Formats: sequence, C-alpha cells, structure tokens
Amino acid sequence: MMRLIHAWQNSLRAFRRLASGEAAFRQELALLVLALPVGWFVSTSWSGYALLVGAVLLLMLVEVLNTGIEAACNAVSREFNADIQLAKDCGSLAVLIAVVLAAGIWIVAIAGRLAGGAA
Repeated sequence: MMRLIHAWQNSLRAFRRLASGEAAFRQELALLVLALPVGWFVSTSWSGYALLVGAVLLLMLVEVLNTGIEAACNAVSREFNADIQLAKDCGSLAVLIAVVLAAGIWIVAIAGRLAGGAA
C-alpha cells in the first residue's frame, strides 16, 4: 500500500510542477476542462463522450512524456548533441501526432453532430 501512496505523491508532484511551469501542459489542462462539458453536448453516447475526453487525455499523456524526455535530455547535457536533438524532436513529433489525432476525433464528432448523425 505504501508503494501506491508514494506513486500517488510522485504523480501529484509532477502534476503541480507541470501545471505551474509548462505552458503547453496548462493549455492542455484548460482544453480538458473545456472538453468535459462540451464533449457532453457534442457526443450522442457515453462511448462517444469517452472518446472525445480520452483524445484530450491522450494528448496530455504524450505532452507529459515529451516533457519527461526533454528534462532527461537536459539533465544529461545542455550542449548540442545530435542524438539529444533527435530525442527532443521525436517527443515534439509525438505531441504533434497526438494533436492531429485529437483534433480529427473532435472534428468528426462535431461534424456528425451538426449533420444530425451519431458521434
């Protein structure tokens, strides 16, 4: 049980740090707060609502991992290194892919709702 408590404390520490120090994470957190009620009106089913909110949570997950990659790379060296640049660029690409995925899911759901179909 203590392991779960420590894991929870570590997660809260990371959340507080990201929420206070990472602009991208704050934007995505605001997007989640917005997505919770808007998704309710856009979706026509519980599974549709879960997909909409889940897309935003997936985006946040990828952002958290990208921030972790950047922090680890910065801890190793702040000097230019092609491998570190690749690691950071890959993290950035992962965030971009998550943004495109989330946007696509929301666009399809909104279009379906406006067309009167199931989303």
